[in-house]
Amino acid sequence: MTQKVALVTGGSSGIGLAVCRALRAHGCLVYEISRREAEHPGIFHIGADISDRDAVQAAVDRVIREAGRIDILINNAGYGISGAVEFTDAQEAKRLFEVDFFGMTYVTQAVLAVMRSAGGGRIVNISSVAAALPIPFQAYYSSAKAAVSAYSLALADEVKPFGIDVVAVMPGDIRTGFTAARVKQHAGDDVYGGRIGRSVSKMERDEKNGMSCETAGAGIARIALAQNPGPVCTLGLSYRLDVLLSKILPARLVRWIVRRMYGK
Repeated sequence: MTQKVALVTGGSSGIGLAVCRALRAHGCLVYEISRREAEHPGIFHIGADISDRDAVQAAVDRVIREAGRIDILINNAGYGISGAVEFTDAQEAKRLFEVDFFGMTYVTQAVLAVMRSAGGGRIVNISSVAAALPIPFQAYYSSAKAAVSAYSLALADEVKPFGIDVVAVMPGDIRTGFTAARVKQHAGDDVYGGRIGRSVSKMERDEKNGMSCETAGAGIARIALAQNPGPVCTLGLSYRLDVLLSKILPARLVRWIVRRMYGK
């Protein structure tokens, strides 16, 4: 069997690195794209900012030049911001979308023609449970991940005839450097009665007690290699239940629960 070639964005640390290691353990040839310089045994690093379309194309061209194909793409790179919508600078929100959403589209566009010519491939886009259950004071992050999910579903129908599968994966709370890297905007916390700070603190406690990077990475790798994983996959049994309940319970009740957890 021909060795599968995988490309992972944001693969220098955290979930991305765990995915790279898991794919390599399954016998894949693994390349990762990230801005941070990193060397990990058996993983080929490419330094690039995914919000730079030209840098993305150059990175994909290098993989094709060296490996001849890309069978799996994992769009993992991203970061979070928090704060009240009223007090979040528009440029900060645009920057988030440029990385978390448009960066994903740049890499996907660069890879699609390669997969189409090869007669197939698997694209896995990392969304979030926040896409299905938007979180107060993380409105822009929730919106970006909802865009990732919607994009993935639409793209899946476009490219299915070419043998290309597209999957949106929704992780919940995970112990990773993502928590410390979150850009936190505390402006207006006095106006909002301290609710911004309480909400973000609650979220960060949940993340620090969440699933390990290794478990999440192994789960994402299994989805990337599965025969028929389905268009949307949620990591973790409790989060799958949460997402299911969000679909069957009245929206007013769902929002009341989320507000009790993160909006008080």
